[in-house]
Amino acid sequence: MIQLTKLNGDEFVLNAEMIRYVERCPDTLISLITGETIMVGETMDEVVRRAVSYQQSKFMFPQSIKCEQEYRKAG
Repeated sequence: MIQLTKLNGDEFVLNAEMIRYVERCPDTLISLITGETIMVGETMDEVVRRAVSYQQSKFMFPQSIKCEQEYRKAG
């Protein structure tokens, strides 16, 4: 999930898994896999950075926690 801002200033959270593509026209337009589009105040680069960061964070902690739990069970 990534936090973004609508053009009217309202903040919302978007499921980054739903993003199909992001374009600049001149405002940032996010197209979702559902066909819906959302204009946001953040730059295209910022939306991509947040989406990538979200994807990376999914794999940082759960895997290491799972490995540690399995290690404790085996020991």
